[in-house]
Amino acid sequence: MDTYSVLYSSSHNDGLLSGFQRLRDHRKMCDVVLESGGVSFPCHRTLLASSSEYFWALFGETTAERSADFISLPALTPEGLEAILDFLYSGWLSISSSTLPVVVEASRYLQVEAALSICERFMADGLTNDNCCFYANLADQHFLLKALEAANQTIAKKMVVLLQRNRAELLGLNFSSLMAVLDADDIPGVKEVDLIKLCLDWLDENGPLPLLKSNLLLSRLRFGLVSPSDLSNLSHRNRAMATPLIRGQLTRALEYHQMGSAKPIGQSRQSTMRGSTSHVLLVGGGTSTDLPEQQVLAFDSSSKRFTVPGLVLPLRLRSPCVCSVGGFLFVMGGDNIKTCDDDEKKSVAMSTSCQVWRYDPRFSHWEQMESMLERRMQFTCCIVEDVIYAIGGRHLQPDSGMYTSVASVEYYDMASGAWRRAAALPYPLHGHASTVLDKSIYVSGGLPSPLSQIHSNNQEVNREISRECLCWDLIGRVWEKRASMSVQRFGHRLATAHGHIYALLGMYEPFCDIERYDPQSNYWTRLKPLANGLFCYGLQTLECDNLLLFGGRRWSDGQQVSVRSVLEYDTKKDRWREIAQLPRPLTGTECTLLRLPDNPILCC
Repeated sequence: MDTYSVLYSSSHNDGLLSGFQRLRDHRKMCDVVLESGGVSFPCHRTLLASSSEYFWALFGETTAERSADFISLPALTPEGLEAILDFLYSGWLSISSSTLPVVVEASRYLQVEAALSICERFMADGLTNDNCCFYANLADQHFLLKALEAANQTIAKKMVVLLQRNRAELLGLNFSSLMAVLDADDIPGVKEVDLIKLCLDWLDENGPLPLLKSNLLLSRLRFGLVSPSDLSNLSHRNRAMATPLIRGQLTRALEYHQMGSAKPIGQSRQSTMRGSTSHVLLVGGGTSTDLPEQQVLAFDSSSKRFTVPGLVLPLRLRSPCVCSVGGFLFVMGGDNIKTCDDDEKKSVAMSTSCQVWRYDPRFSHWEQMESMLERRMQFTCCIVEDVIYAIGGRHLQPDSGMYTSVASVEYYDMASGAWRRAAALPYPLHGHASTVLDKSIYVSGGLPSPLSQIHSNNQEVNREISRECLCWDLIGRVWEKRASMSVQRFGHRLATAHGHIYALLGMYEPFCDIERYDPQSNYWTRLKPLANGLFCYGLQTLECDNLLLFGGRRWSDGQQVSVRSVLEYDTKKDRWREIAQLPRPLTGTECTLLRLPDNPILCC
């Protein structure tokens, strides 16, 4: 039996189209003439029918046009028809932003899907501030879903510019695109009150709409992000705001504003910021431990850049506790440092605080909450099921100028706005560390005795530092001992990642050991140490469970120096690396994750 091969020639297709184009140019063998707007286009019936579903049906066996020599297409423009015919004969589509509408219309009318795909790709790749609304309307009109989605996303991301420069285009936006934009979580730099004003102006421009459609539109707005005074003013702008559905949402927004201390546990989509990303906030600290700063830095772990979010602490605090709940920042306790000029000399007054401050990034607003039951610094705080626990610490005695350690534990009941007592530690403790794992609080290390009772040399201090680990859970509500760390630690940090607890460096440690606790086996394992000793740094666990260390102090030539390094610890690979540099040396900072509006001032 003979063998044979099937071979393909890519040049044949090109040659076939080139041949048809030659015949068309010389008007040879053309058997039909298409007409649009008084312009005639001689064509070949076979090529048209093989390239377009419209012409395939038009030249069917039972149609009157099957043998017609002249066919008028009044629905198309000459420019659009010519562009599609050129594409059918050559495979090349001539298109620009000015001719795009007529080309899309001709492609859709003649059912040339390949040309439509090119138009859709042209639109998606060429979106700008000036054409995104126009392209969205065009894509919506002709059901170009990919281009429509891309245009809607561009409108949302560029909304802050469009509101300033292209408001007329926004008012002419189609209904489905406006709905999609208002559904977006990412509309950076735009206040919700401006989106409400845009919607009401759009309804005035395009209305009246059926109440069902206006409800669908307005229900996408987040009224919890608008101040009560603005809500009151806007509620009378349009009758669509008076429907039962929207009135109900306005009422819930006003109730949210009146929740006071319970706001963090009363969060919903209505009060969730748009265009916000989680940043690591570096709160407090400074170039020296004696005079902490009030400015807050924000770190984007994706771009490795620092920004200044315009957030300033209400007090100058040393060793406070910082945490975030429900998108709110809490700053608690610490030594309140006050500087004053007295007889041309600067003096520093210091007192341990029990105050609690809450920051709302939605309105850039600080509010003083109910104070803790005890004054605390060098304590720790933990979040268990949206409840803040303040654990141990010490406070300065005004009469003696000495510090007293405490064993007390208290928790913040946000529903009532009150602090309540919890089970106390077995002994007074400060300089310890804590973290949460499986709804249980773990506390390790620290000094059980006040420093006033210990000699000032490091050797005496080291003997007093604890390496014990305590655990407290919601069910038992009692502190129990777990396996002790292998190293005595003070001023160290604990972090939770991958179901384990990591104990990192503190003060007075002769080595740079890191260790990991497994709650299942109740055992600590030593890991790869840090190259150099480090203390008074900030620590944050990322969503990927890697750990970030910010700044801190280390020994250099017999002296303590503050550093600028930002170190990342890969908990899976047990590996350290430096990923960034702080704008300036920083020590004693506290860290937490918080979602911030995407319009901070770039710092470095």
